[in-house]
Amino acid sequence: QVQPVESGGGLVQAGGSLRLSCAASGRTSSRDAMGWFRQPPGKEREFVAAIRWTYGTTYYEDSVKGRFTISKDNAKNTVYLQMNSLKPEDTAVYYCAAASRGISAVEEAYDYWGQGTQVTVSS
Repeated sequence: QVQPVESGGGLVQAGGSLRLSCAASGRTSSRDAMGWFRQPPGKEREFVAAIRWTYGTTYYEDSVKGRFTISKDNAKNTVYLQMNSLKPEDTAVYYCAAASRGISAVEEAYDYWGQGTQVTVSS
């Protein structure tokens, strides 16, 4: 019913910028909140940012505050993650996920996950 699809990943130099997109279909009630997670090589998946479709409420992990911006286009059913001042430690597979209720920073709150898109930041 809800199948997030990420795009926009790639290779970028440290200090550069990259914008990820997440297209999500299905009822708004089934994707009340959209979140971005990432999994660095050899590490566990971690929360990055989240946003609510209805009110635009946002929440960020401390490590990306001031550098990353999550936004949405309701008409296009698309969520974006603008990443600025990228660091090598931002290198990871980035995943988009949909939650049926509320905004959350924990994986267990999300019902649907995308396939992931690779982001590599060179030093």
